[in-house]
Amino acid sequence: MLLLACGCCSIGNAADRPPNVIVIYTDDHGYSDLGCQGVFHDVVTPNIDALVTGGVRMTDGYCTAPQCGPSRAGLISGVYQNRFGMEANGAYSEGDVLDRFRTLHNLPKRLKQAGYATGMAGKSHLGSNDSGDIAGLGFDSVLIKRSKTPGHWNMDFHGNTVSPQVRKGGGYHLELVTDFACTFIDRFKEKPFFFYAAYRAPHVPLDPPAKYLKRFPGKMPERRRKALAMLSAVDDGVGKILRQLRQHELEEDTLIFVISDNGAPLKLHKLDAPTGPGWDGSLNDPLNGEKGMLTEGGIRVPFAMYWKGTIPKGQVYSHPVITLDVAATAIAVAGLPHDPQLDGVNVIPFLNGSQKGMPHESLYWRWNDQSAMRRGNWKYIRLNEREYLFDLSRDIGESKNLVAAHPTVAKELLAELEQWSTELLPPGIVDRAKPAKPTAGDKYFDWYLEGIREDAKPATDVAKTPRRKKPRARKNVAQ
Repeated sequence: MLLLACGCCSIGNAADRPPNVIVIYTDDHGYSDLGCQGVFHDVVTPNIDALVTGGVRMTDGYCTAPQCGPSRAGLISGVYQNRFGMEANGAYSEGDVLDRFRTLHNLPKRLKQAGYATGMAGKSHLGSNDSGDIAGLGFDSVLIKRSKTPGHWNMDFHGNTVSPQVRKGGGYHLELVTDFACTFIDRFKEKPFFFYAAYRAPHVPLDPPAKYLKRFPGKMPERRRKALAMLSAVDDGVGKILRQLRQHELEEDTLIFVISDNGAPLKLHKLDAPTGPGWDGSLNDPLNGEKGMLTEGGIRVPFAMYWKGTIPKGQVYSHPVITLDVAATAIAVAGLPHDPQLDGVNVIPFLNGSQKGMPHESLYWRWNDQSAMRRGNWKYIRLNEREYLFDLSRDIGESKNLVAAHPTVAKELLAELEQWSTELLPPGIVDRAKPAKPTAGDKYFDWYLEGIREDAKPATDVAKTPRRKKPRARKNVAQ
């Protein structure tokens, strides 16, 4: 049954147990910023690049929302988060939304049914930052740690279970996520496990220690240097996790995802502002837009998969996939029955060639006053009364609105999007007359899609960031 679910001929030692699953989830990490993307040469991520070389890079991988909270809710639930009312970050202040989310039969709860140990470390955004509360979502072992805020855990770095409590002690939060993951692997190596490593990088505040900053000398915007340094710390962590798996001979029994929760926030022209939220130093090239938008720059993200001996290596996969596929794939390889309530697809058969075609006929999004869908190469976006249509095969930067040239296509996609939205809570897409004062969405759409930049201010020119020609290597690359 497991062989059929995976659609593969060999799954290592899975005859003895189902494979482990690890999800590396970065934060506000732009599409450009992995070395394997081949966009900029200042990015140094050799361990993740090695995973891609040994696995698959998804060129058209998407998150479910251009913001942290709903994106993570979609990932962990396996369904479009709008179905249970998790529209945007603010929805977590609404008790009924949290109650619905807590009662969902989510990914870690499902895997526990299959005998998995489950754990997470890093940034939650799934409710409170209490490890006991997060354990109620199905995670056995939890470390909540982000930036310099006090951490909270129910397992220490020796692998001992402790009562949910504030973690006392120092340490860099990105390194602590890695250390907790390795402790978890060591403790549960004898049984299948699921681990969610939610690194808060390169989300602001940008806080890399000097040892990572030193890897990026030379002239560049300081926020860019800090973002690259934080991503380098994450990359070191991926290398350390791989070494831990190899030490226990688990590499061929472990499926690994590397994904960002949404695109990078550029904050329009405030690219290198010395104060304020501003730009986080990451970039979305060659995509248009940023975090908080349903343009490609807000929702198309770094997305890679690795399963040595099962996923054929060296692939570049161009059909659209989405973070909803993580739950569907993990559940399938765990040997659990298919659940039609899930919105994702098991992508393993598409990667090993046992199933032809595309995993998804259409993908959908709704976030505040924006809605969008993709069918094939067509991308339709709606903001209030505005509508846009793009052919992504010819225009990845979403620079030419084709609504007037292809009104029938636009009408068909809008009808499909509206039909999908009837299943959401609340139902429907926002479609109202433009208010007297522009919304935040209007401002961003003016800037990126209409070219209206009358309020532009001088800013550091990040366009001078050198384009990548060839991956740059450094020591300690994962082999």
